[in-house]
Amino acid sequence: MTIEPPAIQDLQISLGQQRVLALEPGRAVIEYLAGMPMCHSGGVVQGGFICGWIDAAMAHAAMVGHGDTTPMSLELKVSFFAPAHPGLVIAEGWIERRGKSTCFAEGRLLNLAGNVLAKGSSTIRLIPRAQVEAGTRRAIG
Repeated sequence: MTIEPPAIQDLQISLGQQRVLALEPGRAVIEYLAGMPMCHSGGVVQGGFICGWIDAAMAHAAMVGHGDTTPMSLELKVSFFAPAHPGLVIAEGWIERRGKSTCFAEGRLLNLAGNVLAKGSSTIRLIPRAQVEAGTRRAIG
């Protein structure tokens, strides 16, 4: 049996991505729709989605303008300041420092009122896309 990796569009849909608001070298802003299926007790969005949104924004910021590279998170830290509830939220990501194969990113999640709900930081390894795709083909055989 052959297992196909999920399409990028499937991942965007499952995370609730609505649209990319800004995408430039070193910076990304993405709008997400938090739905009730993403919530646990009391209508609070589960933290894994918040981590995913911030991580995705930081990864997009790392990819723009840097050829065919795939960002791989080496470390991800997220601090939660206030609960996210169903509705639109904005994830921002930016690159603080970039080396040849590693970069350090920061990000945050805001509600539409501009309140910061969470902040994150990540160490990202930039790997040539062809190398990542070859490894995926070997893994799913």
